[in-house]
Order: sequence, then structure tokens, then C-alpha cells
Amino acid sequence: MIWYFVVSLIPYLMYFDIKSKRVMHMYQQNRYYYDSYCNWLKNNFFSTFLTCDLIFLFFTLFMFINFKLSTIIFFIIYLILYFGYKLSFNKESKKPLVFTSRVKRMFFTLYLLLFVLLLVIFLVFDFYFINIYYLLLGFFVYLLYVIIMLVNLINKPIEKCVFLYYRNKAVNKLDNMKNMKVIGITGSYGKTSSKNIINDILNVKFNSFPTPKNYNTPNGLMLTINNYLDKFNDYFIAEMGACRVGEIKELCDLVHPTYGVLTKIGTAHLETFLSQENIQKTKFELIESLPSDGVAILNGDDELQLNYNLKNNVKILWIGIDNKNVDVYAEDIHLTNKGTTFTCLFKGDSNKYKFETKLLGKANVYNILSGIALGKELGISVDQLIYAVKKVEPVEHRLELKSVNGIYIIDDAYNSNPVGSKMALDVLSMMNGKRIVVTPGMIELGSEQNRLNKEFGQYMIGKTDEVILIGKKATQYIYDGLKESGFDMKKVHVLNDVKDAFMLIKKLRENSTYVLLENDLPDLFSERS
Repeated sequence: MIWYFVVSLIPYLMYFDIKSKRVMHMYQQNRYYYDSYCNWLKNNFFSTFLTCDLIFLFFTLFMFINFKLSTIIFFIIYLILYFGYKLSFNKESKKPLVFTSRVKRMFFTLYLLLFVLLLVIFLVFDFYFINIYYLLLGFFVYLLYVIIMLVNLINKPIEKCVFLYYRNKAVNKLDNMKNMKVIGITGSYGKTSSKNIINDILNVKFNSFPTPKNYNTPNGLMLTINNYLDKFNDYFIAEMGACRVGEIKELCDLVHPTYGVLTKIGTAHLETFLSQENIQKTKFELIESLPSDGVAILNGDDELQLNYNLKNNVKILWIGIDNKNVDVYAEDIHLTNKGTTFTCLFKGDSNKYKFETKLLGKANVYNILSGIALGKELGISVDQLIYAVKKVEPVEHRLELKSVNGIYIIDDAYNSNPVGSKMALDVLSMMNGKRIVVTPGMIELGSEQNRLNKEFGQYMIGKTDEVILIGKKATQYIYDGLKESGFDMKKVHVLNDVKDAFMLIKKLRENSTYVLLENDLPDLFSERS
């Protein structure tokens, strides 16, 4: 008779597997932080807890149903839940679950907990208590979003030992690479673009190596150092991300940069930083970690950089566009669907140098100026700089221009901050043709999120012809901003899924159409009706 029970567990285990991957994905996207993850749970309470999973409460009635019928009903219920869940989340995510060693260890612990529960059930099995067993199993899978935090807590001592092992390995490797210098790059946005631009520029004369993709955490830097750096590298370009005070300092203590580039200070991750002052202080942890013979590249158009009271005396090279009282600045910026051109001037040099790039917009001009300033400081000639800038390739999802079926896509889907979003709208506004914005709004902006999204909507006036908002609830304040500013609301379309946006774009397109994909568009921020 126990074999009926065993067979009834097959769809349950299938459902457990697919749901656990979804839960792990959300935990990973929140960088394994309890507070960030709990805040996500709070914001997505209905979609995580008030779901079909609650059907496990129905198993209390199984005490009135015979054993064989109970197993059949349990089998059917979880088979339906499995296919329903599979259909609900069966779409490609921009940031899929990465099966890192840590994730594998967490899965092992999670399945070990399930194994212990099943073992206890089998050891005390009595078919008269079948409803109790099904209740326990149903409750376990229902609480996966909470249990994952317990799993992380159980694994914490192991993760700490693993971290220290790889950290010591990375530190020892860097200590043996005396001739290699480290360039740190941080800021509220533009880090990855700036990193890739600087790498392309430096490689015209040196052998530099950047952190891959968006590897900007301690684990990302350690992985890069241990697996990729070699004795032939002249420069290691380390992207440094943070969402809490002290995290940039932790990265600097690991790699000890000699050069530091601060892109721009905005309001990204305000939800975890809690204040603009904390963001400013954290970004300057990079500059204040530089040695006395170090060099910092700062943005002279950023008031939060100009007004900061720097606590060390490193050499500073200022770059700018609006502020001409800097070391390197750009003027005569022109934008087309082929890229951007601008004139670059250097302090103490009366010559004007013409640069052209495939990259779009003012934000990328800032990033290029940082690369030019650093490259010139390291001995690269202006002619080499002009050549290198022309060869720089766009970074995926960061104001990346591409043509799809005759429609120009300006892909800025990794951006999620107010300043960068406005700059992207400025790029769109300069295009000649039908202009469309697709956005789910900005996130992780704490108490300022609603106000900033409303301002985002207001800023769209005159910058776009059509607006496609993804998620009625998430974009309500953008909608309000558009309405209050007098935007033609017949040209504002609210959808629940970004996939539907592309179907609508086909209907809205004209001979020359430009579509700006703005802000994060992963699964967890999509809404479904």
C-alpha cells in the first residue's frame, strides 16, 4: 500500500523542483541579502503566498477519504500545479538563474531538508495518517520562499570558509603580480560601459584585462583574478558595485587599485543605501582607498563629486561636458543612428581633436572622456586614442543600438536610475522618426521611487511619441506624470508583459521607428493579469 503513496509523490517532486528553481532565482537576484529578499517578498506578497499552493490546506479533508483515493487526488493536484507553474514562468529571463557553486550547495541543503522530511514520514508511515503526511509536504513546498532563507543560514559557515579560501588565493596571486596595476571603476551607473571602453582604449598600447560581464562583487573579482588574470597583464580593470556602505572599501581592500574612475553618482539602490549621502560616501570609498601616487578620474559635471570633501591627496583628473574648467572636456556633440561624434579638448592644449564612436548619447561621451583622460595619463598618444575610441563596441543592454526587422532598438534595459533614464530619453529625442518608449519603471529607489517615476513620466514630454508601460501597478506614477504633463494619453499603452509590447510595436511602427527599452525587465518585475 505504501507504493501508492510513493507514486503519488512523483508530480510533487517535479513541482518542488521547478518551484525551488524559481525561488532560488529570486534569492540570487537579490544577491542573497535577507533585507533585499524580504523586501521583495513584501512587494510581491500576493504572487508568492496567495497562490494555488494554498490548496495544500485541502488535504485536511483527506482524513475523510480512503487511502487510495487520497493518493490519486494528491497525484492529480500536483500534476496540475506543476504544469500550471511551468506555463506561468516558461519564458526567457534577462538574468537567468546561474548555477554557481553556492547555488548548488544551497540546492543540496534544500533537498537534504526534503529528504529528512520524507525519511521521517517513511519511518513512521501509517496509512491512517495520510492526510497529515500530505499536509506536511504541502506546507513544505508552500513555504519554499521562506525556507530558502533557512537554507542560507544553515550554509553560512560553509560559505564563509569557501569565501576565505578563494580570497586568500586571489590576494596571493595579486601579490605575485608586482608589475600589474589595478584600475577600479565605480559609480551609480555607467560602470560596465566605462570598464569596457577603458579596456578597449588601453589595449591599443597595453595588455589590460577587465572583469567579465557585470562581475563587480567580491566573488566576481576573486573569480576573475583566480581564473583569468595572468603574468602578461599590465592592467586589471575592476568594476566595483555596491548597494551598501562599506562594500566598495571591501573590494578595494581586496585588489588595492592605483587608479580610480568614478562615473557619476545617482540614486541607484537608494532602497538599501537609505540616503543620497550614503551613496556619495560609498562611491568615494574607491577614491579614498587610492595610494598617494594614485590617480582619480572624476566628473566635473557631477555636483556630488565637485562638492565632496576628499580625505586623501591623490592626483585628480577632471572630465566634463557642461563644465569647461576641467582637464578633459567635450563639445560639439552630434548624434545619429550610426553613433556619436564630438570634439575633445585638453587643458593646456589649444588643439581640438575630433572623435567618433559607435556609442550613443551624452552618458557614453562621459565614459569615453574618462578613458581618454586615463589613457593619456598612461602615455597613449591622441592619435591612438582617436583610433581606439572609433573601434569601441557597444555594451549589451546599455544604450545598445540595433536594427530588428527594420526597427531601430535602443536597448537600455540594464539601466534603472533616474539620471541614466533621462539621458536615454535625450538620446531617443534626437532620433528622426517614430519614437517609442517601453519601460516597467525604475526600482530599488526606496521612499523616493514613486516621486522619481512620476518625474520620469513628466520628462517624456517632447521626447517620445508613444509610451508602452509594463505593469499597471508598477508604472502608475509614470502614468500619472504623463497625464499631469499633458501627454496625449491615447498614445500611452499599459500592458502586463513585455512580450506583448513587441506585438504592439509592430502595429505602431512607421517607415523609421526607434524603440527605447528602458530600465530592468526581468521576470520578477513583470505583472500578469
